[in-house]
Amino acid sequence: MSDDQPVISVRGATAALGARPVLRGVDLTVHRGEVVALLGANGSGKSTAVRAVIGQVPLTGGTIELFGTERRRFRDWARVGYVPQRTTAAAGVPATIREVVSSGRLSRRGFGFATRADKAAVERAIALVGLADRAGDSVSALSGGQHQRVLIARALASEPELLIMDEPMAGVDLASQEVLATTLREQVAGGTTVLLVLHELGPLEPLIDRAVVLRDGCVVHDGPPPEGVGQHALPGHDHVHPHAAGEPLRTGLLT
Repeated sequence: MSDDQPVISVRGATAALGARPVLRGVDLTVHRGEVVALLGANGSGKSTAVRAVIGQVPLTGGTIELFGTERRRFRDWARVGYVPQRTTAAAGVPATIREVVSSGRLSRRGFGFATRADKAAVERAIALVGLADRAGDSVSALSGGQHQRVLIARALASEPELLIMDEPMAGVDLASQEVLATTLREQVAGGTTVLLVLHELGPLEPLIDRAVVLRDGCVVHDGPPPEGVGQHALPGHDHVHPHAAGEPLRTGLLT
């Protein structure tokens, strides 16, 4: 992959949920080392767009490429870390923080025995989100903000080149927001490319290189973040994606 090859390239993407069109010809490019925020009101297509990028929503038209490879042929998912919207469905998962974060390493090592490098990557990811002292605790005992930190650590465990996060700050307390902002800052400093779905920029605003605003499934802005969304949500935004509340805690990127 050449340095000028986009990490994500979306061209003319269309998608529907049932009979309802959600994406209407979306173009989106994210270059290596960029931090791009995907903004828009509720129903604008933000979450559908990122789910299409990782293959959870099929396109009805257009193309998506990851690291220069058509998404349908892309197999190197260890290069991609995905953080879904936080859900309450994980409250009953009988697993420790370390076990959940370790599952994020499967895309890199498969189902073989964990190596010393695997274990080190897991412990490093847990420490990055400030939960090293609770690694053996059950995820069912965590607060919402702490649970979100676990999801981010799980994505970081594979040491991804591309990090895709869907509403990482939604419903998260201020202390956890600051921890997550610091974690993301360290990843960006290390060269990680980031695509974020956000309803407001908040503490992440200094990290954002570019904002792409969707309205009714179309891109209406691609450039510097629009004024007024630094600390305030766009009108009509709903923090929870309509499909997120019932989505179970995933133990792998796409399973």
